Amino acid sequence: MEDIGKISAIQLIPALGAFGYLNYHTVINTWIVIALLVIFAVIVRRRLSPVPGRLQALVEMYVSGFDGLVSDSLGFESVEKNRKLFPLIASLFLFLILSNYLGLLPGFGGGEPTADYNTPMSLALMTFVLWNYWGIKERGIKPYLKGFVDPHWVMVPLNVLGEISPPLSMSFRIFGNIMGGGIIAAVVSQLLYYVAVPVPLTFFFGLFGGTIQAFVFTMLALTYIGVRCKE
Repeated sequence: MEDIGKISAIQLIPALGAFGYLNYHTVINTWIVIALLVIFAVIVRRRLSPVPGRLQALVEMYVSGFDGLVSDSLGFESVEKNRKLFPLIASLFLFLILSNYLGLLPGFGGGEPTADYNTPMSLALMTFVLWNYWGIKERGIKPYLKGFVDPHWVMVPLNVLGEISPPLSMSFRIFGNIMGGGIIAAVVSQLLYYVAVPVPLTFFFGLFGGTIQAFVFTMLALTYIGVRCKE
């Protein structure tokens, strides 16, 4: 239990102090998630057929569901414009949910990439850049910047703060829930020796929490992009 919260890191640049460390478990596990997604995509691609099997039918249900979510959230008149963001949003959810599930596998306990704040923050910054890019692209640079001085120039600091706070809240939400859930599961399991809280129940909570957090992060990213394009 004394190892809870510790990270496996190597110091790359001593002069940078704490900023010169690299959590190699996060890097390795992130690439494992990416490799699993690539392998899955290759398998699905090779099994595509006019008469879908179970795997293809499952993938088609996922694609259809997220295609509807993206179209409803963005609300562009053009179907093609709505679908420009579909690959990113669908891939983001898959990456997050698989990253959250990784800690449930033997040998990966506490090693979820999303349990390292660098991963959620990087994804939040990516979506932050994306929604600003799409906002400027759809509304124009002047109308977009003008939104920071509405209704009065005195509101500029608050509007800027309101623009910066969403990626922080998004990243802290998923990081806190995944990290906190892992710590609680480890503490309770060790204290009760898996008797009062059986392993299947702990596994269920991990699946449920991981799915919810991945979906919430993805939908927040999609919502912010849609809002910035229409303000």
